Amino acid sequence: MTTRRAFIQQAAVIAAAGTAIVPGQASAVSSRDSRQTTPKEHQPMNILSKNLTFPQNYGLGGVGPGNGWHTNTSEQIHQTLQAAWEAGVRYYDTSPFYGYGLSERRFGHFLFEKDRSEYLLSTKIGRIFEADPAFEPGSAGLWKGRLNFKFRYDYTADGVKRSIEDSLQRLGLSSIDIVFVHDLSPDNGDLGDQWTEQFDVAAKGAFPALTKMREEGIIKGWGLGVNRPQPILKALEVADPDVMLVAIQYTLFEHEDALNNLFPAMAAKKVRAVIGGPLNGGFAAGLDRWNYGPGLPKDRVEKRDRIKAIADQYKVSLSTVALQFAAQHPVVAAVIPGASRPEQVKENVQSFHTTIPAALWKTLKDEKLIHPDSPVGT
Repeated sequence: MTTRRAFIQQAAVIAAAGTAIVPGQASAVSSRDSRQTTPKEHQPMNILSKNLTFPQNYGLGGVGPGNGWHTNTSEQIHQTLQAAWEAGVRYYDTSPFYGYGLSERRFGHFLFEKDRSEYLLSTKIGRIFEADPAFEPGSAGLWKGRLNFKFRYDYTADGVKRSIEDSLQRLGLSSIDIVFVHDLSPDNGDLGDQWTEQFDVAAKGAFPALTKMREEGIIKGWGLGVNRPQPILKALEVADPDVMLVAIQYTLFEHEDALNNLFPAMAAKKVRAVIGGPLNGGFAAGLDRWNYGPGLPKDRVEKRDRIKAIADQYKVSLSTVALQFAAQHPVVAAVIPGASRPEQVKENVQSFHTTIPAALWKTLKDEKLIHPDSPVGT
């Protein structure tokens, strides 16, 4: 019988055979802004690792394929992923938690016949899933539909190995490029104040296990995927991560703490950032939704209205401003907005290839709508 360790080692051999990211050419996509440029060739962004480069400064997040907020058919998600591929997207981020395995299965089904050297794939660890015959639709919070699984947390070294093996099985792929330690954070309601206890488990288990996997060539890099800065700062002190998935912390509407504290600490350790939730859960796209929970902060709505009025003057969409804002900080390697429909992913890609006048950024700073030190328009 093949052991879990042997299985992962086999994956490493396959991965070592050739997983360099080859820059592609972005396809033309429909315009939604009057000011736009022809999509440029992808520029790989070295994150100071011999093994890890990003094919472009944007990618696709996997919440939508996991039935985040609403159910999406497999056909619809396949069309969305196809639109992303045709638009030149070559970085994909998913997680076992997204739809309790559904997102990984859908990504894997789409990527199965793609050349493995042409894209970068990240997923996450921290939860182990098992079948749940008693699963009730509507019981999984953000995730909708019949998911049929339940989970337990496991940030040990063995938990890492089990999670990666399970992810490879769900994906049907031979390798994973980046692994993020997921939701090890004070905002995780399941963990609460005990998140620090779980962090200590990860510091002794998950972190060194992932470092060893990187050294053995099983993965190319690892980090944390969290919504708060505290665990990232702690991890920088006790481990040697490569990249952090910084979710809903550096956005057009909230960025001061990341700009002044988190990003300088990451830069000092030569750790780059992937920006998750750059539209604050669709808020920057005009949805009456803020991040991942209920409630719509009045001050954020007022700020959105003011920024949108300025963006409209320059005939640039608000979501384009939000996505490009997140992408311009030098610590940021990639921004990963989500999408569940083809038109969404096309619009998001176009946003990264749209020219925003420097005067728009200046106006936002003059009106104190973004921090004066924000590295935009340069």
